[in-house]
Amino acid sequence: MKDFATSSDPAVQAQLDRLAKLTLPQARFGLETIRALLERLGNPQDRLPPAFHVAGTNGKGSTCAYLRAMLEAGGLTVHTATKPHLVRYNERIRIAGELISDDELAGRLKDVLDAGEDLGPSFFEVTTAATFLAFAEAEADACIIEVGLGGRFDATNVLPHPAACGIASLGIDHEAFLLAPEEGTPDDPIARIAFEKAGIVRPGRPLVTMSYSEAAELEIERAALAAGAPLHMRGRDWSAHVGERIEYEDRHGRLALPLPALAGAHQADNAALAVAMLRHQDFVAVDPLAINEGIRSARWPARLQLLGDGPLSALVAGRELWLDGGHNPDAGAAIARHFDKPVHLVIGMLANKNPRAIVDPLEGRIASLSAVPIAGSDCHDAPAFGPGCRAFASVEDALRAIEPDGRPILIAGSLYLAGEVLRANDEIPR
Repeated sequence: MKDFATSSDPAVQAQLDRLAKLTLPQARFGLETIRALLERLGNPQDRLPPAFHVAGTNGKGSTCAYLRAMLEAGGLTVHTATKPHLVRYNERIRIAGELISDDELAGRLKDVLDAGEDLGPSFFEVTTAATFLAFAEAEADACIIEVGLGGRFDATNVLPHPAACGIASLGIDHEAFLLAPEEGTPDDPIARIAFEKAGIVRPGRPLVTMSYSEAAELEIERAALAAGAPLHMRGRDWSAHVGERIEYEDRHGRLALPLPALAGAHQADNAALAVAMLRHQDFVAVDPLAINEGIRSARWPARLQLLGDGPLSALVAGRELWLDGGHNPDAGAAIARHFDKPVHLVIGMLANKNPRAIVDPLEGRIASLSAVPIAGSDCHDAPAFGPGCRAFASVEDALRAIEPDGRPILIAGSLYLAGEVLRANDEIPR
């Protein structure tokens, strides 16, 4: 499984090999195992600096990137936990602004795996425990924790008193887990997704959200009310109008903010959510200058990323070569909003994803369609993407075959594929 990755460091690889042997028992949901594991490690989640906990279907990683950039622009030291990694497992754990070292990563994973050997923890539970252990033992002013899957039963959902919780955009994804039949949960799919994401709410702590469908908003309102958590929803408690800049407003006043450097119209919405999370909590202070600088400086790889010079881009020299790891219909819609003219699409998608999620939103704007495999993963064959899709053995082969017409090229469909592309183009996240 691609999640487990490989490392050139023998000590890290030894622990990754142990991780690779872990499986999530079929139909096991709950937080009992992660709580038991953390108890054996001294409950590091209780010793973290003020935490920002971010859930969502799409946009949560970008929101975390904006939060980090804004806090660091304000002179604060920040730990960050994001997922998945693109090239190296170390990307999941950033301590005081730097990727965790191989030596510390090997040690933290060993400590957690040794402590939980008889508990049967999952890959994600071990990763979360190792992250919290590293964060608890290094000084910082704040930490940012991205939810992995859902929210209610995600391994990160053990934070006792976060500074603020946030929910980015909602969409249908991971249906086998998030829409699994369960008594007492909503029948409407998007309401169920909202129900799962809102599971991160904590008593007395602000929950900051975007605006959603009526059914989804109702579930979030119910969760906040039941927890006694202040709810701050876009369109009710804060607003952000996007034009030549972001006109942001809440009870604290108005801000005129720059547009993000990150490509895609949706990035202004993600930046606004990060601003709202900072302005609706009382644990860390960030001034407007730092907010402005954070929006300009935030970077988040493989999300409508324009690739730079490298071995892959050299194959299509003089052309724009874009990369996006999106793999669900909402991500497809965001990509389609960015490309308003024909684009050559090179796509690779896991077999458990909807093969039309990226293709359909780009209908009428695909100059050519090429399918590539994802190493080590079951993925869709070319016919799944539609008539006229050509199969290639590699991204390199697909790029060489594209007509030299000057049109932009997009590689998309999977974060796993995105990681391969970044490695191949010598743009490994640092």
